[in-house]
Amino acid sequence: MRRPGVRPVLIVAAVLFGVAVLGAGLLRAALYDPPGTSPVAGPAGPGGGSVGRCGTVPVKATRELRGMWLTTVMNIDWPSRPGLSKERVQAEYLRWLDLAVSMRHNAIFVHVRPSGDAFWDSKYAPWSEWLTGRRDGRSPGWDPMEFMVAEAHARNLEFHAWFNPYRGTQPAPSGPGADFAKLAPGHPLLKHRDWAISYPEGARARLYFDPGIPAARRFVEDAMLEAVQRYDVDGVHFDDFFYPYPEGGGHEFNDDRSFARRADKSQSRGDWRRANVDTLVREMSERIKQLKPWVKFGISPFGIWRNAETDRTGSDTHGLQSYDAIYADTRTWVREGWLDYVVPQLYWAIGFDRADYAKVLPWWSRLVEGTQVQLYVGQGDYRVGEKGPWSRPDQLDRQLTLNDRYAVQGSVHFSAKQIRQDKLGAVSRYRDHHYAAPALLPVMARLPARPPAAPRVVAARTSGGKVELDWQPGPGAEPVSWALYRVDGAAANLVATGRVGSKVVDPSPPAAGASYCLSALDRSGNEGPVSAPRDLSP
Repeated sequence: MRRPGVRPVLIVAAVLFGVAVLGAGLLRAALYDPPGTSPVAGPAGPGGGSVGRCGTVPVKATRELRGMWLTTVMNIDWPSRPGLSKERVQAEYLRWLDLAVSMRHNAIFVHVRPSGDAFWDSKYAPWSEWLTGRRDGRSPGWDPMEFMVAEAHARNLEFHAWFNPYRGTQPAPSGPGADFAKLAPGHPLLKHRDWAISYPEGARARLYFDPGIPAARRFVEDAMLEAVQRYDVDGVHFDDFFYPYPEGGGHEFNDDRSFARRADKSQSRGDWRRANVDTLVREMSERIKQLKPWVKFGISPFGIWRNAETDRTGSDTHGLQSYDAIYADTRTWVREGWLDYVVPQLYWAIGFDRADYAKVLPWWSRLVEGTQVQLYVGQGDYRVGEKGPWSRPDQLDRQLTLNDRYAVQGSVHFSAKQIRQDKLGAVSRYRDHHYAAPALLPVMARLPARPPAAPRVVAARTSGGKVELDWQPGPGAEPVSWALYRVDGAAANLVATGRVGSKVVDPSPPAAGASYCLSALDRSGNEGPVSAPRDLSP
């Protein structure tokens, strides 16, 4: 295994700790010492084809996922600090959802298993100390997961449960580190110490579940699937933490015992580790679909699979290679169709010499071409305000414009706190340029589809400067959400969406009145035919 050179590691040693917590791969790529094209347009971007007609004109809606990561570990985003009351935790969460709605997002990715813990009452993991403020495993006395999912759905936001499979603890002093005596009672690594690997050595150590032990792998799968079984989540989401990122100073991830027990003795350690991660990804994909076929499975990997200078099929980059460094063979996961979506973390500026956004993006676009795996991009909102290209407010705006040239079907922004801060006005800028109107989620052909019949608009009225419509579903499949279209010249454009049970409202109707049509959608975003037009005069 190739390790980063000592000099870069020493330069960023203090910073890498924070980056390792977040999973943001920028510094690793920028400072990694690796061993020693022109864009190809994909299909039309998310700006949208038409579905059906509203009277004599076509209806038009953007289809793209828009979301943000809500990070709980070390209270980076939410809750604002550990041990808050139920009322305070809930109020803070609702404000994050309000932010998502104001940004015209349609999904949220919430960190519910940061490191061997849980934001629900789990028989596989202790309660998260980032919620309870305690490391004793005691319940907070309410069900955060049920609340989070229900409130997201009430705002027509998809809820993706974000898990870290193999992390068992966080480093001291904030976490227990590798000290078994500091683990919560009932922590699974107390019962199965043979599953635990401490890495790296010293004060920054944390415990990992050994990916090379089949029983440990099955356990972490069961722990995550428990949440899928019990809650109405829309997606299961991993970031880039599988085997740990390499550390300097001679630290080694000591999985000698499990490696010695491998079935195929001809396997190198690297191939064996990649096979272990592949097995986790494949089994989770299969087991999620067996349990709930409509639940999506996606991963947000480090943005570089391999460099072209190492592997001619790799990207035109010169950074850390996730295939070699953390044994994540992302290309195989996409090619085998084990994922429903992939969200590479492209946290680099356009023109960055080691990993140019404009060069990495088309590699990912080509990778998903011909598959049923949807490509979203992990956008680095947290970098706004840094020196260089990030000191200008247009970097993310330019990146989203570039996304429209390729087969990119959405973006997830890291993280919620940076979106709220809106440094340099960069977030408002890309919101106004790219998220000016609501969007429907991309349809996944591989998921179950039951598009509802056309609904019937039974009443329409103006109230408080808004237009409200009453409607009834058509026969057959029950709808999950609705989409409201308003005729504007030669087309009827999407102006609002909502969950069934919420009011159908056009928040900004024209003063001269308008004609409206309504459609209903299933939980996978499949849209049925639209209603007959309903005219409303001022």
